[in-house]
Amino acid sequence: MSTITLNKTAFKAKTITTILAIATAIVLPQLFHVMGIISGTGAMLGSVFLPMHIPVFVAGLMAGPVVGIIAGAVSPLVSFAISGMPAAALLPFMMFELAGYGLVSGLLVHVKMPVFAKLVIAQVAGRVVRGIAIAIAVFGFGNQAVQLASIWTSVAQGLPGILLQWAIIPLLSYRMEGLKKYYE
Repeated sequence: MSTITLNKTAFKAKTITTILAIATAIVLPQLFHVMGIISGTGAMLGSVFLPMHIPVFVAGLMAGPVVGIIAGAVSPLVSFAISGMPAAALLPFMMFELAGYGLVSGLLVHVKMPVFAKLVIAQVAGRVVRGIAIAIAVFGFGNQAVQLASIWTSVAQGLPGILLQWAIIPLLSYRMEGLKKYYE
């Protein structure tokens, strides 16, 4: 019989990271929406620059798959409860997509490869998860609120956000590398 020891420092670090990732994933999109209102583009900046995705990727890459999944699934839900965004029709798909990002980026924490490569793999995986969720909703449940074409539309519309993630996340990961010792 084996015993499981719980590293209190790692547990605290992961709990704090989860809370900070969720809070940042709620606040950051609101800042983009405010900038959109000021600039006259409305809520479009959020769907173009994908600000909610950044904290989820960082959480997964820093603290592992459990933190990544929780941050990814809970962030859109709490954001919706507070602000009504994302739209109700998109909420479950964003929850699956962001949980996919968090899971895959978290699973790649200890894999020896550049952060950029981990990010691209997680981005593709999250979009595949979203696509599968949309396909199940459309074909399995006859959901008319979303269309299969929305998969490609969201990728095309989110290209600036993907590029922003490519620029910011490797830098953030590099700057926070010293913190990883607290997660083990």
